[in-house]
Amino acid sequence: MGLREIELQEEYRSDRNDIASEFFFPCLSNCIEYDRCVDFLSIQTLATISMAFDNFVMGKAKLRIVTGHRFKAADLDLFTKLFDEKYKKSFKGKQIKNTKIEKIAKFFDNGQIELKIAIPNSEEVANSFSERIGIFRDEDNQIVAFTGTSSESFSTQTIDFESVDVFTSWNDKSRVERKVKDFEELWKNKTKYVQVYDFMYAIKNNLLKYSSEWVLRD
Repeated sequence: MGLREIELQEEYRSDRNDIASEFFFPCLSNCIEYDRCVDFLSIQTLATISMAFDNFVMGKAKLRIVTGHRFKAADLDLFTKLFDEKYKKSFKGKQIKNTKIEKIAKFFDNGQIELKIAIPNSEEVANSFSERIGIFRDEDNQIVAFTGTSSESFSTQTIDFESVDVFTSWNDKSRVERKVKDFEELWKNKTKYVQVYDFMYAIKNNLLKYSSEWVLRD
């Protein structure tokens, strides 16, 4: 099954849709590439995305994320250990108690997850990156793009009230192409007003902000 076989709506909204089960899970289950821009990223969010990504578990899919530069301290510590070669060795040969972290570590080792940091570099932009777009692509090169939500932990206990606007390559080709172009330019650091860094470069050059008090939307 491909993305085109999913019965998609043009918009999903919290008062009339279960956005996770009606939109995110079907798209994640039927794509091989997922590009995402979010303002915050947590280990919980990353774990949820990767576990819902059927082709990801089989080693067939790839995830690219551009996020802002603010993290909870505990998340930042774990992201660093997942990315940094000297810390990766500590995962190998050891029994990791958290199975989610164990699977994420494997995905990082396989090169299936790439992470970059976007930081505003102009006085015309507020002090954080907060773009929220996503792009799913399947094996037939069909694409579903969306704008809206920044939350993908899909908590069953609490949800944000939000809406998602959806565009497909078979019904709205020009807009999808624009979203793809926007993401690719951002990924290649060709976007005005923001500077984009590889995660480890940002870590080593102290470009990230962190706090144990930050409340992120898990």
